[in-house]
Order: sequence, then C-alpha cells, then structure tokens
Amino acid sequence: MASVEAAIPCLRFQQRHPFFRRPTAERLPFCRKSGLIVRSQQQVESKAFTDEENALINALIGIQGRGRSVSSSQLKEVETAVQKLEDQKGVPDPVSRISQHYRTFVGVDSFTVFQEIYLRTDDPRISNIVNFSDSVGELKVEAVASAKDGKRVLFRFDRAAFSLKFLPFKLPYPVPFRLLGDEAKGWLDTTYLSQSGNIRISRGNKGTTFVLQKETEHRQKLLLAISKGRQVREAIDQFVAANQTTTKGEFELLEGEWLMIWSSQEVTESWIENASKGLMGKQIVKPNGQMKFLVDILFGLRFSMTGKYVKSGSNTYDVVMDDAAIVAGPYGIPAELETKYTLQLLYGDEKMRISRGYGDIVFVHIRVQK
Repeated sequence: MASVEAAIPCLRFQQRHPFFRRPTAERLPFCRKSGLIVRSQQQVESKAFTDEENALINALIGIQGRGRSVSSSQLKEVETAVQKLEDQKGVPDPVSRISQHYRTFVGVDSFTVFQEIYLRTDDPRISNIVNFSDSVGELKVEAVASAKDGKRVLFRFDRAAFSLKFLPFKLPYPVPFRLLGDEAKGWLDTTYLSQSGNIRISRGNKGTTFVLQKETEHRQKLLLAISKGRQVREAIDQFVAANQTTTKGEFELLEGEWLMIWSSQEVTESWIENASKGLMGKQIVKPNGQMKFLVDILFGLRFSMTGKYVKSGSNTYDVVMDDAAIVAGPYGIPAELETKYTLQLLYGDEKMRISRGYGDIVFVHIRVQK
C-alpha cells in the first residue's frame, strides 16, 4: 500500500481541505504527504463509527505536520486499519453517493487546503483550494471531472487563480495546463464508503490514499480548534466535560514521548524558563517515576532537563525537575534550574493527554510513536 497521510489533525500533512456543502456538490478537505488524506465535518459520538472505523481514527490521532513526520509504526497501523475497511467493501456504487458534505481532519499548519467536488451539475468539477487565511485569501486550482463508473472519478486540471482579499479581482495562476498533457489528468477510486457515509477511503492515480470523514469524534474536534487557534479553551472544556460522563474520570500518566501542541500560557518568558517548565518541546515519561523535558534549539543543540514524578492523589502527580543542561551530541553544559509543580490529568488516553501543570497552565500533548 502507498504511504499514508492523515491529519490533522488534521490535522494533521502537505495539503488539507475543509469542505462546505453546496446543493449539487461535495466540498472535501484534502491532506497529503505521499499517501493518505483525511477529512471530517460535524462532531459526533464514537458510536457514529464502527469498531473498524474507530480503529482507523485512533491510528490517525497524533500524526502531525500533515503526515510528513509520521513514524513507520504508526504508518503501518494506519495502513492495516485502511486495508481492513477496504476488505469490507462498504456500500456498492459509492460514486453515486459522494455528493455529500465532508471536511478534512485537522493537522497543525499555517494554511488549509480544500477539495470541492461537483458531479451533479452541467459543469462537473473537482477543485483544490489552498486557503492561506481569512484575511489573505486563497488559491483555487480547478479540474473538469466525470464519473467513469460506480467507483472511479476522472479529472483534468484546466485553470487556476488567486482570490486575494486585498485585490478586487482574481489573479490568474500561471500554469500552462494545456501543455502539461497527461500530467494534468488523473483519477480517484473510492475503495470504501461506510453504510452511514461517515467514512470514505479513496486511492488516486499517483498512489495517494485518502481517508475522508463526514463526522468527527471529540478528539478531532479539539485538534481542529487547536489547528485554527480559535476557541481552544472552550473546546477543551467541552471535551473534558463530555468525557467525564463516558469515563470513570481516572487517568494514568502513561509512559512514552509526548509532544506539546498547545498550552494556555499567555505571558512570554525567556525560552530557557519556558523549556524548564515544560512549555516547549517534548515531555518524556519513563519507568520508575523518571521524567525528561527535551527541546530542540538549533544547529543540533538541545535543552534537556530530567527529574522525577510521584503520584500524589487521584489524577495528580508531584513533579520535581532539577537536572538541566544544554546538550550538543555527547557533551552538555549544566544549567542551574529547578521546577516544582503538581501535574493534574484532566484527560488521557494512548494518543492524547490534557493536563494542568506549572502555574495552572493547561497543556495538550500528543503521543509520539516511534
């Protein structure tokens, strides 16, 4: 199977697209690395998905950079989940049902990529849209589209233009599509469409695998808010409250490498103070109560700080970090720093953790799979 990109997270990927409903079209989110593309829309409970679909969603959680840095183990996990769903076939004649509203699962990037699909019109089209921001505008690349059969959609790119907020007109994108010949053409096969329509898997002519969602589960909603940088605290509060009713409320500080993707800190201190308080980089939880903060600086330099944690109550841990150094290869320069705080777990699973740490700052970490 081809390599896989996923979001979201979103967003987690090289490209990503949210999609908006139109009467006769499907606007699909698009993410890509060299393999898998994830899309999503409304927020619903996990019961909206089958066990096999949930396995795929879980495999995609935590993939950052739109899949560019996905580990081989997580890639294999996603590929296995995709294959299981494709083996089930899903509904027959999926192309006749793809004119629905889908939206891309999140990743954390500075822009968003969409894909619009219009099949039930006099001018069937597929459009890839790069949205730079609400204030800047977008680039739209369009293709003529047609359904070859119940599984495959053919397309040929023929025009592109910028729509920028500071210009009263569209600016043509100088790509000679007519001179590209077959390079401007392609196809997309839908290999799985769930009975509910919530999950779709497609494969493209260049070996890319796309995973699309019509509805998202709670973690994806939170990651989407983080990727947009909007109303994150509200999304966290809603997520934690929703999970208090579905879990026993007891979480463990799981071992592994955890990458911080968001914190509620508003006051900026020096980078070394932020690093010593776990406000940057990775938090590595080791056996026997050992913990490390690790931050890549530049030119191979790293900030490293080790310490210990002890469980002190329900969902709480006392943390003492007191051995800091600036590290370059096997060498290190000690730094006189010490940080003490109580770590409270607000939510935790094998993929994502929400906690309250130093100075009552709220953190969201995702687990880095090797």
